[in-house]
Amino acid sequence: MIAGTSSGAGKTTVTLGLMAAFHARGQVVQGFKCGPDYIDPAYHTAVTGRPSRNLDSWMMDQETVKEVYARGAAGADLSILEGVMGYFDGRDPLTDEGSSADLSRLLDCPVLLVVNCASMARSAAAVVKGFQVMDKAGNIAGVIANQVGSESHYQIVKAAIEQECGLPVVGYLKKNTAAAIPERHLGLVPSVERGELDELFHTLGELISATIDLDEVWKIAETTLIEEKPETIFTKKKSATVKMAVARDAAFNFYYEENVELLKANGAELSFFSPLAGEPVPEDTAGLYIGGGFPEEFAAQLAENQNVKESIRVAVEKGMPVLAECGGFMYLTQAIEDTEGQLYPMAGIIPGKVKMQKKLAALGYRELTGLEPNFLLPVGEKARGHEFHYSTFTADDSLPAAWQSAGRRGTKAEGCLVHNVAASYIHFHFASSPEMAERFVEACEKYKEEQGIGSESYALSGDA
Repeated sequence: MIAGTSSGAGKTTVTLGLMAAFHARGQVVQGFKCGPDYIDPAYHTAVTGRPSRNLDSWMMDQETVKEVYARGAAGADLSILEGVMGYFDGRDPLTDEGSSADLSRLLDCPVLLVVNCASMARSAAAVVKGFQVMDKAGNIAGVIANQVGSESHYQIVKAAIEQECGLPVVGYLKKNTAAAIPERHLGLVPSVERGELDELFHTLGELISATIDLDEVWKIAETTLIEEKPETIFTKKKSATVKMAVARDAAFNFYYEENVELLKANGAELSFFSPLAGEPVPEDTAGLYIGGGFPEEFAAQLAENQNVKESIRVAVEKGMPVLAECGGFMYLTQAIEDTEGQLYPMAGIIPGKVKMQKKLAALGYRELTGLEPNFLLPVGEKARGHEFHYSTFTADDSLPAAWQSAGRRGTKAEGCLVHNVAASYIHFHFASSPEMAERFVEACEKYKEEQGIGSESYALSGDA
């Protein structure tokens, strides 16, 4: 695990550099991200060529975390887990719950602690010593010094930490590294997928290789392998019985890998399509999943694709089960208004409009409880997820709320139900309540039967 003393310590730079460096050595590298983030996993996937996975000890129970890790790590030579915030920062300031430290303990994972050593000498050892004292599992196994001023500055820091903490300092990065990662924002993900940051990743790998002892990192990484279990929540329960349309392109691409796999396990064959490219809802599908993303970045293009919006309206009017999360929810409203006041007509399923703002509107974990009858989260059923968006929604008509959302700032009604659509700003993690995926597929099966969409069983294809 690459953990940091705080947000901004340099975890992402080090993580991507190590991934690129080991990948260049011919090693098969698997990336993981601690917590619910979508941007860092997109980076990992681009560098390693393998889908990165989120590990979250609050949204998933401990056994599921281990299952997700084992499945993701299968076939890899090295797994690299990028931490979240500071090493001990999680859901609760009084416990390690949901933190990188919690995950390192659960997975028995060695940790390289990234320390911003700017303007510090011997004091860097005090910082590391403090982290050692709080690390009850004793997993901090080495240190990387970031933001050092020179080679001699690094040697001073290294000597102090190794003497006082008994930990190896395996390398460093200098201040003002030329290959700085662009400031995080949602619009980065499409640029990653287009390959525009490939040169940056290559440069990071070279920088890391030059000043970090990769052989020492390799030794530190060795730990007990967590084996896959023969039967898990991801084990295929039945042959595919329905086709489910999934919007996936530069505008809609925030999907947990586990959500996709749980839908498949419960009998869904996934048919991916691109609203951005003008592709309508695929034929013979009996359900629709529109995940998160950033439709506001492509609002003009989405507004122009009338055939896509019409295909969604037709499906909704027929009663097709539809789950729309965050960006998908925004797309199903009447319109998106950008920060300049320009309105872009969207699908028009949900009466109301979304207004973009420059400051964050919501961020954090959410525990959801079903409020009204719906196919995903019935009354009283609970699940967990995450909320992160820069927009607000104003409804034109009163609609039943989909679920109750509980977070650090209290509890509120969230989302809406219209026709057979369940939509909200929440990014659900199906592994927090696997029955969600089962109910979603069952609702699709019912719709398929009602609409007479064939009677054959679908065979899962490699792309599904």
